Amino acid sequence: MQCWKSWLIWTLLRCAADRLGSNIVRIISLNANGIRAAEKKGVFNWLRRQKADVVCIQETKAQQHQLEGNKAFFPTKFSYYHDAEKKGYSGVALYCAREPDQVTSGLGVESFDAEGRWIQADFGNLSVVSLYLPSGSSSEERQQVKFSVMDWLLPRLREMAGDGREYIICGDWNIAHKEQDLKNWRGNRKNSGFLPEERAWMDELFGDAGWVDTFRRLDQRDEQYTWWSNRGQAWAKNVGWRIDYQVATPKVAATAQSTSIYKRKRFSDHAPLIIDYDW
Repeated sequence: MQCWKSWLIWTLLRCAADRLGSNIVRIISLNANGIRAAEKKGVFNWLRRQKADVVCIQETKAQQHQLEGNKAFFPTKFSYYHDAEKKGYSGVALYCAREPDQVTSGLGVESFDAEGRWIQADFGNLSVVSLYLPSGSSSEERQQVKFSVMDWLLPRLREMAGDGREYIICGDWNIAHKEQDLKNWRGNRKNSGFLPEERAWMDELFGDAGWVDTFRRLDQRDEQYTWWSNRGQAWAKNVGWRIDYQVATPKVAATAQSTSIYKRKRFSDHAPLIIDYDW
């Protein structure tokens, strides 16, 4: 037992030393499905231990004034929110270990911005974004909204990929790209999130548009999911979807060193996606 404890302490110290002696930047993305609900499940205690440089949250389902002054929440003064106008809906946030040079909320598209789906922090030549792409699973009307966002967002992303800055866009993209990215792909080919049009859009994003699926650059294994339905035994049986990404421009994506999907504890119906970059 004593030998095991000594090995554990040595391993932890070695990891800490390795990180302190490098330029590792840790980025975490999580769809919280309600930040106050996730807090009750211990997400902020876990985040404190991760010592991330930037935490990207989607689906806060809260207004900023409802969170201010609550000591249970993430203890950084560099916290930024883009709330949806509709209370209890959508919303994105960034928690930063140091103050960004600039923070931008929204993309200048009124209907999209009203739902609180984009917040961007700039650090030198690197921008980190928390994005919540609309879901189309609730109705055909919302699927058409999703398609509309995809139509105007891809040209914008193409321009960003060539504007000279480096970007890491973290978030819930609400699309599983390939068959390996969801358990029951055969049964979901006509469902929102795995429609042929959505998958083709992702092909273009990771092709001619110039972006990189950073997780897949590091991990090609099957059954690596980030979302599980609350119905049935989806979580217990690992019947999931990989719909949460860190999408990056090639230069910063090439510096990605390690990745993991945290599943030891469940804070939401999504799992945190962690990637370390040597930046």
